[in-house]
Amino acid sequence: MVENILEINDEAKQIVHELGTAINLAVEKSSQVADAIERLREAGYEMELTLRLEIALREHAEEAAGEEEAALELTDEDMRTLRRMKIRIDSEEG
Repeated sequence: MVENILEINDEAKQIVHELGTAINLAVEKSSQVADAIERLREAGYEMELTLRLEIALREHAEEAAGEEEAALELTDEDMRTLRRMKIRIDSEEG
């Protein structure tokens, strides 16, 4: 199985981080989410909300022409940030 992992630059990593943060904040500040949680509590339930966010990046076709394989390299800080945002990186090896 050929793994097609995109190597992204620091700017793209930062943008992905900002996207995850923005989505997290949008959910936290959503009155619809808060109302639904409150209705569940009133119905006698406590809840734990876990959202799975998958961000798939691909290069524009003309830029990726001729590239067979790339790698995404994340620093320890990248991984800590993703874990804080509850984002898990799955390995597709196998």
